[in-house]
Amino acid sequence: MQKPSIQTFLQTNKIMPYGIVSIFFVVSLLISISIGTIHIPVRTILDIFSHALFETELLPTTEKMHENIVLDIRLPRVLLAGLVGASLALAGAAFQGLLQNPLADPYTLGISSGASLGAVFVLFFGIQIPLLGQLTLPFMSIVTGFITIFIVLVFTQMIERSMKMETIILTGIITSSFLSAFISLMIALTGEELRQIITWLLGSVSMRGWEYVQLIAPFFFIGSILLIFQGTTLNALSFGEEKAHYLGVDTRKKKLFILFAASILTGAAVAVSGTIGFVGLVIPHLIRLLFGPDHRHLLPLSMLFGAAFLMCADLVARTIISPTELPIGVITALIGAPIFAIILIRQRVERRG
Repeated sequence: MQKPSIQTFLQTNKIMPYGIVSIFFVVSLLISISIGTIHIPVRTILDIFSHALFETELLPTTEKMHENIVLDIRLPRVLLAGLVGASLALAGAAFQGLLQNPLADPYTLGISSGASLGAVFVLFFGIQIPLLGQLTLPFMSIVTGFITIFIVLVFTQMIERSMKMETIILTGIITSSFLSAFISLMIALTGEELRQIITWLLGSVSMRGWEYVQLIAPFFFIGSILLIFQGTTLNALSFGEEKAHYLGVDTRKKKLFILFAASILTGAAVAVSGTIGFVGLVIPHLIRLLFGPDHRHLLPLSMLFGAAFLMCADLVARTIISPTELPIGVITALIGAPIFAIILIRQRVERRG
């Protein structure tokens, strides 16, 4: 009798994956806060957390400078990277499950370009909507991202009423290219804002404090709560819309609901960090490969793993050629593209075998 593989064991054991991914998340969080120009021991970090949360006495070895670095500089940056990574990975998992296509993610569908266009528009014209204030940027990103996916779906239906997944993705790529041209046009016309817009488009969480965490947090919690509970629906849709309908799923309403929630996450992530690719594409693939395709577990595991992954990517971006920082989008592309290629090659080999 053939022994079950590690992969089979992980896919059949529903508790183990959460333990593994949670440990990866916590380790990534602590290491990202610890490593930098000034090294701060993990014990000191835990002491600072205990003091901040429970008002315990600081250890004699804990310096005030370390407390300021952890709470005011590194923690908000690491948390922001985690929230952005979680948002993109969760949105990517939802899009791939909804469209039943491994190439579906916020970027291939054009949502990221739409959200980027809204954010660049705000930065270019210095727009601030009354009553929204600082929330203008994420609000405009979410609105333009949702408008973009709506346009993609409308054009897809005009081209092909059956709305095949391949046609949706192709339309998304075309729309993304078209919107990128407008972004390039605004960059060409800009003056003093050029550096700010270019830096933002490359993707970064550098020099962003607690105010950026506060910007993305409400949209992240709304979007993630709306999506996390759609695992059963996505499982039903994986059998096809007709079978899902027989299972009691209102496919039209559920599709719009999932698209809206994923657009919230994508727009908010793009607004605070710029364009960071491959997270929404690669992370759901890895989780599906390791722990199985059940969306009830795939969605939360992708969210946790995506957060940890982007924390690590940001750590590499700010330390690999220190004191110079690389855009985090460069790191995710360098890591994500080869991993995605390996996954696709492996899947092709398995199908042929």
